[in-house]
Amino acid sequence: MADERFFTPGKALPLRDLASRTGAAVVPGADADYLIEGVAPLDLAGPGEVSFLDNPKYAAAFERTKAAACFVHPKFAERAPKGVLLLLTEQPYRSYALAAQAFHPDATHGCDTFGNRGSVDPRACVHETARLGENVTIEPGASIGAHAEVGRNTIVGSNTSIGKGCTVGKDCFVAPNVTVSHAHIGDRVIIHPGVRIGQDGFGFAMGYPKHEKVPQLGRVIIQDDVEIGANTTIDRGAGPDTVIGEGTKIDNLVQIGHNVEVGRGCVIVAQTGIAGSAKLGDFVVLAAQVGVTGHLTVNSGAQIAARGAVVHDVPAGQQYGGVPARPIAEWRREVVELRKLGRRPKRTAKTDE
Repeated sequence: MADERFFTPGKALPLRDLASRTGAAVVPGADADYLIEGVAPLDLAGPGEVSFLDNPKYAAAFERTKAAACFVHPKFAERAPKGVLLLLTEQPYRSYALAAQAFHPDATHGCDTFGNRGSVDPRACVHETARLGENVTIEPGASIGAHAEVGRNTIVGSNTSIGKGCTVGKDCFVAPNVTVSHAHIGDRVIIHPGVRIGQDGFGFAMGYPKHEKVPQLGRVIIQDDVEIGANTTIDRGAGPDTVIGEGTKIDNLVQIGHNVEVGRGCVIVAQTGIAGSAKLGDFVVLAAQVGVTGHLTVNSGAQIAARGAVVHDVPAGQQYGGVPARPIAEWRREVVELRKLGRRPKRTAKTDE
């Protein structure tokens, strides 16, 4: 059971309602009125909780689970322990995610961190020209600049700064210690602690006697349903805007340079760096510590393996890996051949007797 000091529990749901919400099917003969009170992993779940089996690696844990119910693929149904109510689905992990959302909506969308939901704390600083929507939460130490706008039901955490002229849409969560400047943010956006949005892009005209700063005159545009992980930085454009497309999910410690365009539904994993003016199509995946050189295009549906270094455009729908990144089958063959080469016995020169 989730710690109630941090996660407010939702109301119990009958198994049939849970199935309806998640697209799963209750096994015939199971008690569809059984009340489920929450979610938990296989090895920690107990009576009243639902778990899931998605990876065959955890089949043994599934066979020992004390969960009341479990989302499971039909091919594993016969391995269920006696008494566990089964919810059959082709996508157990997705169904579990939807169930967890039902029990813990605050953990899904973000919730206030101080304790005064729906109010503007007197210790916050809100400029007289700023506009706040209904039921906005502004926590202690937060700053809302001149002519900034914050949409209804949005939460702005402690010590966060929303700069002058910025707009934040409705139903957003902006965690503590975030800075936003020169940016327009859509609806239902989640921004985790320490994120920096809209600061200068790294633009200099290099030369002697000194490097001349190029004024960064663009903005950051973050579309609806984006999530941005802790301590990520997104620079504003130099002239054109930096754009993060609808539904994109960005992990912690990601650097996105000026003028970058990220398409819809992309996944960008921790410690990835995208240099200025690079373009990502829709549903691109960049695994951990990927580097993308500036002014390149990673086309829609492409996937780059962890630590890949993208130095050329990547065709749509292709999987690349390695340094420099190349088609993943080619990269894997090279790795295998190099391993074989490294394991060859060392040759010694023959000498005359």
